[in-house]
Amino acid sequence: MAEGKVAFELVSPERLLLSVQADMVVVPGAEGDFGVLPRHAPLVSSVRSGVISVHDAGQVTERIFVAGGFAEVMPERCTVLAERAVAVADIDRAEVERELNAAREELADATSDNERQAAQRQVAEARALLDAASG
Repeated sequence: MAEGKVAFELVSPERLLLSVQADMVVVPGAEGDFGVLPRHAPLVSSVRSGVISVHDAGQVTERIFVAGGFAEVMPERCTVLAERAVAVADIDRAEVERELNAAREELADATSDNERQAAQRQVAEARALLDAASG
């Protein structure tokens, strides 16, 4: 590991998406965003839908949207296991708007609490994706 860096890995169910050395990583935790620097105290957190920012040399070098998952932080590394991940630059707004409309239709048609909750999660995720693409 490089001196003064934190090893960051982003893993999806399919594969390892990113493995880099960074000055800092900002993760959208369930209780709010948190920054991970070298020598961070050990931590495990659930991850909410939002954008992970990887910082190096005073700049944001990577922005990745994640939808749910878990983060494990150790003094020398941060690993995020994401349910879904996509680079912010690769977000297709038109596709996400279609996903949002479909999720809204599913929510309107939901006949059980389980269907309603699943549709609400899809709506929230699509909105978060659109927010990530906008900012």
